Amino acid sequence: MPGSKRVSRTDLDKVDRHVITAEEYEEIPELTDEWFAAADLYRGGKLIQRGRPKSVAPKQAVSLRLDPEVLRWFKSTGPGYQARMGEVLKQHMTRKKVAGKKSDS
Repeated sequence: MPGSKRVSRTDLDKVDRHVITAEEYEEIPELTDEWFAAADLYRGGKLIQRGRPKSVAPKQAVSLRLDPEVLRWFKSTGPGYQARMGEVLKQHMTRKKVAGKKSDS
């Protein structure tokens, strides 16, 4: 996917050329055990997890063979096309479930 590489807007050559001076070292805090202990957040003795909460029903990675035309169309709709494909499949599943219940009546 050569076309999907991100372009860095940082002047990395300038960063590489920079030499840290003694004054700049003074700005860096000393990393002590107390500093690391303060980095964790506890409530009532329980560690509060950071980041995205664990999903009750996490998505599963699958390998799926699709017609090139279908894949090309979904990709042309922009980023998030895989989520949109999942949504279309979920809508189809829901319609089939409803249709199955109606035919049972």
